[in-house]
Amino acid sequence: MPQSIVRGIATTRIFGKSPVEEWLLLSRWIWKRLPSFLHGVPPIRSYGTFIQTLVCLRAVRRPNFGTLFLRNRAQLELIRRLSDKKEKGSTLRIAVIACSKGAEVYSILWTVRRSRPDLKVVLCAMDISKEALELAEGAVFSLTTPQLSATPVFAHMTDKEIEEMFHKDGDRMSVKPWIKEGITWQLGDAGDPKIVDILGPQDIVVANNFLCHMYPPDAERCLRNIAGLVRPGGYLFVSGMDIDIRTKVAEDQGWNPLQDLIEEAHEGDSYLRDDWPWEYWGLEPFNKRRRDWKVRYASGFRIGEKDLIGCEGS
Repeated sequence: MPQSIVRGIATTRIFGKSPVEEWLLLSRWIWKRLPSFLHGVPPIRSYGTFIQTLVCLRAVRRPNFGTLFLRNRAQLELIRRLSDKKEKGSTLRIAVIACSKGAEVYSILWTVRRSRPDLKVVLCAMDISKEALELAEGAVFSLTTPQLSATPVFAHMTDKEIEEMFHKDGDRMSVKPWIKEGITWQLGDAGDPKIVDILGPQDIVVANNFLCHMYPPDAERCLRNIAGLVRPGGYLFVSGMDIDIRTKVAEDQGWNPLQDLIEEAHEGDSYLRDDWPWEYWGLEPFNKRRRDWKVRYASGFRIGEKDLIGCEGS
């Protein structure tokens, strides 16, 4: 259905009230009572896609600092596999954009350093929130007290993983020094055109779970800007955003989608899947029937033909 028609439906009001709101409430009530296997049936999937389009057009976008340690294990495994390509003793430069409270930063460093302790990993973490950045740099997290959001940051971790990553003092969990070394914390805006001058070219750029909270034109501009950080032949990881926008930019710029663990990485944020199609951040179900699925559902891309990380002397 043309976007203009959908937009008209989303904004329709009768006697000052929105009939769409009542229809969405009824549709949600019915959807929740359908057996989950039916959600993947093509007509119902298409109906869900239409619903989410309406939801996104009506939504008020807000920043969100909810995050988790080891949030997307498949994506972390892809980053680990890329780090394994590096020569012994070489340098790996990583930027994490919109790093929030730092859970993703420390998850990446723990994953890479326990696999490749010989590498010199130089990581730059950026966020627009001074409060979030200070919490991230402090590297102390509470087991019981919410910090900037109610999301339980340790929910995806095993006891063994927590023991490996943290020193415990009561309910205070401190990231171990060997994990947090080599980080530069940068207050800044991912949409700043000078971001490359600020952070410098990177081997791997991670920009997850914040572009969904921007309105589509802003998210597209920001994604194109962030991609400029990646050295030719380097890698960009971007999930938690409008898939139509990511697909458009990837095709426009000729990004090479990573096919390893593509479905596992797409489904890695399982609770985002559970929110589809009722929240603007909800994650569309993986669908191999689409002709563009290899680009559409990839969350990792090589920017440029040459594989920088796998090259001699990189």
